[in-house]
Amino acid sequence: MSTSSAAPAARRWWALALIALAQFMVIMDTSIIGVALPRIQEDLGFSQEDLSWVFNAYVVAFGGLLLLGGRLSDLFGARRLFGAGWVILLVGSAVAGAAGSVAVELTGRAVQGVGAALIAPSALTLLMMLFGANPRELTKALALYGAAAPAGGTAGVFLGGVITEYVSWPWVFYINIPIAVLALVAAPMLMPAGGAGARGSVDVLGALTVTLGLGAVVYAIVRAPEVGWTSAQTWGVMAAGLVLLAVFLGIQAARREPLMPLSIFRTPNLGAANLAQLLLGGAWIPMWFFLNLYLQQVLGYSAFPSGAALLPMTVLIMIGMITLAPRAIGRFGPKAMTVAGLAVLAVGMGWLSLVRPDGNFWVDVLPASLVAALGMSLAFIPSLGTAISSARPEEGGLASGIVNTSYQVGSALGLAAMTAIAASQGADELGNLPALTDGFSAAFLGAGLIALAGAVLAAVTLRSPRPEPEPSSPARRPAERGSKAGR
Repeated sequence: MSTSSAAPAARRWWALALIALAQFMVIMDTSIIGVALPRIQEDLGFSQEDLSWVFNAYVVAFGGLLLLGGRLSDLFGARRLFGAGWVILLVGSAVAGAAGSVAVELTGRAVQGVGAALIAPSALTLLMMLFGANPRELTKALALYGAAAPAGGTAGVFLGGVITEYVSWPWVFYINIPIAVLALVAAPMLMPAGGAGARGSVDVLGALTVTLGLGAVVYAIVRAPEVGWTSAQTWGVMAAGLVLLAVFLGIQAARREPLMPLSIFRTPNLGAANLAQLLLGGAWIPMWFFLNLYLQQVLGYSAFPSGAALLPMTVLIMIGMITLAPRAIGRFGPKAMTVAGLAVLAVGMGWLSLVRPDGNFWVDVLPASLVAALGMSLAFIPSLGTAISSARPEEGGLASGIVNTSYQVGSALGLAAMTAIAASQGADELGNLPALTDGFSAAFLGAGLIALAGAVLAAVTLRSPRPEPEPSSPARRPAERGSKAGR
């Protein structure tokens, strides 16, 4: 290989490293705040119920605007949107870190989510531009890209503990700033400049209705324990959110260039795989959220030990995603592993629901969290791969945006629902360890039921691919030809 051809090849893999870093960071920003939540609550005056909005403000903006980010990437160019996303993430991180009030903190988190919604789809588009022409390299690139998401989600928990304990909680946001600067400097040198020029309009109304509708539904669920499930406020806001989501679907059906063409869901397995991802997010994120609170508010861990306590789970997830899941998928198929992973996750959640107010890490947390982590690692990769590979090649970017949205929406709705359940069972009684434990236990059990529902629905709705006929079997060829002719 000549030097001239080696240089672009090396540059493409450096570009992939930056793309994987982008995916790592936008997912890490959902989890790095977990260990810092009690400190943020203490300094800014969040109530126990409203604390989940530090997570949800980011996720609602991120999930609600992902499809718009993908459309803007097609219209204005992936590299340009990639850079714009990092600028917005940088600004949001500075605001969230410097916040002195609840309102400013949530504003900063929402702005971070907007930046992430531009980075994530443009990063995948850039990956396809760099590696799409070579199927073998594309498989490797997608594997590294896919591993970056769970790596960011789980590593964020540990990094959040280190930063909160030894620096201060604003740095869980400020850490994005130097990385954003690095990305802005490196992207023009590494990323292809093409990809712009798609014609068409931007479905701003669709983006607004889906984001506001999702936010209203989450808000109604989170506020329900405080104002009452039967109150006019709860059902008024819930109805408004559902109407907005219905309007979004109507807009998508009517527009010539929608954010999300509804026809894509006619693709076999795509809807089923997205449902599995939605329920996976709806189960996993509440477990992670309330496990952090149990470690700190019940067991009395400070920030660093709390993050370190989840390190075994992090390691197991990485091993499972990179080595165990691909082998298991190759042997048993993606449907079997999605179902099995969600079922194992449900078992881990059920085990966690047995936590005690006078418990300890070795009995109440470690074994159950490892079972849950094993389930997550087995279910995530096959359901994600099925969702993306089910679509036609020209719809791969759209399929990626939809599955990312499904997971983020599931995360927001699952956390909102489990926050409401936990609060109704005593999780809002700070200092009352039995009441806190009862609330967290109820959240773990509810999340386990979401995972179990995911396993059942995946078993019913996912289709196993039909086995390919063996070409080396000449005796079967006439029968196959006859069968095809008879169709």
